[in-house]
Amino acid sequence: MKFKFGKKPVVRQFDQKNYKPVLKCSICTGEQVAGFKDISSGKFEEVMLIRNEKDLDAFMQLYDIKDIVKEY
Repeated sequence: MKFKFGKKPVVRQFDQKNYKPVLKCSICTGEQVAGFKDISSGKFEEVMLIRNEKDLDAFMQLYDIKDIVKEY
């Protein structure tokens, strides 16, 4: 993520003990949604629609995520 005038990008935090980053993918439509899945309950919290690789990179930089799991 680039910002004008030399501002640093903001890194948001999430509870890494209770949530894991997930990319939910639809087999039928190909739609992808990035978010976090509660490890104990399995509930998915939607954060961002992913339309291309640039959106996925922005999501991963925003939350400082190194790798993400795809679920169908």
